[in-house]
Amino acid sequence: MTTKDDVAGENLERMNANLAKVEELSQRLVAAISNRNPSNPTLNAPGPDLMVKATQSYWQEMMHNPARIFEQQVEFWGKSVKHFIEAQQALAHGKLEAPEDDTPSDRRFSNPMWRTHPYFNFIKQQYMLNAQAIRDAVSAAEDLEPKERQRLQYFSNQIIDMMAPTNFLSTNPDALERAIETDGESLVKGLENLVADLEANNGEMLVRLSDDEAFRLGENIATTPGQVVYRNRMMELIQFSPATDQVYATPLVIFPPWINKYYILDLKEQNSLIKWITEQGYTLFVVSWVNPDATYRDVGLEDYIEDGYLAAFREIKKITGQKQLNAVGYCIAGTTLSMVLSLLKHRGDKTVKSATFFTTLTDFSDQGEFTPFLQDDFIDGIEQEVNEQGYLRSFILSRTFSFLRSNDLIYGPAIRSYMLGETPPAFDLLYWNGDGTNLPGRMAKEYLRGLCQRNEFADGGIELCNDRLAVEDVDLPCCFVACETDHIAPWKDSYRGAQKFGSNDRTFIVSQSGHIAGIVNPPSKKKYGHYTNTDMTLTPNDWLEQATFHEGSWWPRWDKWLAKRSGKKVPAREPGDSTHPALCPAPGTYVQRSESH
Repeated sequence: MTTKDDVAGENLERMNANLAKVEELSQRLVAAISNRNPSNPTLNAPGPDLMVKATQSYWQEMMHNPARIFEQQVEFWGKSVKHFIEAQQALAHGKLEAPEDDTPSDRRFSNPMWRTHPYFNFIKQQYMLNAQAIRDAVSAAEDLEPKERQRLQYFSNQIIDMMAPTNFLSTNPDALERAIETDGESLVKGLENLVADLEANNGEMLVRLSDDEAFRLGENIATTPGQVVYRNRMMELIQFSPATDQVYATPLVIFPPWINKYYILDLKEQNSLIKWITEQGYTLFVVSWVNPDATYRDVGLEDYIEDGYLAAFREIKKITGQKQLNAVGYCIAGTTLSMVLSLLKHRGDKTVKSATFFTTLTDFSDQGEFTPFLQDDFIDGIEQEVNEQGYLRSFILSRTFSFLRSNDLIYGPAIRSYMLGETPPAFDLLYWNGDGTNLPGRMAKEYLRGLCQRNEFADGGIELCNDRLAVEDVDLPCCFVACETDHIAPWKDSYRGAQKFGSNDRTFIVSQSGHIAGIVNPPSKKKYGHYTNTDMTLTPNDWLEQATFHEGSWWPRWDKWLAKRSGKKVPAREPGDSTHPALCPAPGTYVQRSESH
């Protein structure tokens, strides 16, 4: 029979054990933070000039239209006082219940206590009142340039999201309930997760989105068989083993973005585009880019062109004996592929028979959601960072992309990991997302200044490889695949760039979903459909309005397009040849996770 003393003894023992863990973890926490090599502070917030302009605009509005400003302030004060009185009246009735709540639904506040408990309900409603007051203040600043207004809105929303009561233990009922249920063990586990993340990222707080221990490259992810048949300082060239007895004569090469690693196209077998392509009868090569360090300080776009694209073309032609090939570029690699095609046009080189572009921007005139990060103060900070470090560290890119969806990619995962003590899910896509790469210093500056800020490739030409490269030079058959809800390469911007190509043979496809899920969309899932329209003279809105919607993946449609440009069938080719022996099995060595992970 268990006595109260026994239970008390067990609870005391558990508490002492947890306290001992906390002390050990605290020491590790201090050690991890002490190893931190912080990024340039300019990258953490907008420059003071934006805040000065916003303040000036607000005060000018106060002088010219004081009634509007006073009306906003009085409305905020009135709602706050009314909210307080309602909460007091509810308590005065002697019942532990919240006042009437007509606030909009928000999945952050899904716990019933946010609606029923007076303490949590008061905090939630006041938070929403405060958030609206901030938005109203931003909207009152009328004399700002459009880009400045967009930046102010972005950073004010970041403050609103950061200050949500769900992000703090004392005002998060889910975390408090879990702590009580587990006798504080959830908080200890959360501290363990926090320390592990800091240690894995050299003192930077980047919350893990996936269980790192759940995947092994080449074992249960990136498993399509193949061999590295060529390697230089910029890339490994992987030739994948044939999955059919015969293949199309014209080989296919994919250039993935070097911001992340190639195996986004070769996750689990059931959603691997690489595996699917080999099963359709293509000789497939994929470039696996190196993860640069400080020794790549002076590597620029020209190096990616010469030692990446042109080197891959050269070696593929040697291996296959073919004079032409088809090429695919994904995201930034598609942008660079289009510049390579302009260069080949000037040189009279017909190596590339057709080109496909996944979520590719070539016209950067509209910077979209990245506007806050593409102004001079932020780019100046990037330049200072890469001048000091020699390269742009992967965590800076990861953090930047995450802040575009901060509740989903930062605060939500942090709450689950650090407050609730949960282990991140075993999700292959999120595992890949956390396996970022660095960017060479020179390349980062060229891309941000020349392409993103000055839009040189689409507006007069960009100077590279002793030539002036322009988007209208590209006149070979092109297929573009954009994604409907892509916030990194918005489909309308991709479409506007595709309209500027010089080709008379252009196919444009819009897949449902976003930057990744819209591309990694196997037919077997029957999940996302796609849109087609042959009239590319239309505006983006008209193109979509008049487009035909098709159920299912765009992969089979692209396969039909590609097959027409891939020649006759020949006996399947095994990886390499006598002059290109297998260097190591796929996925190769450049794709392996660095020690910082």
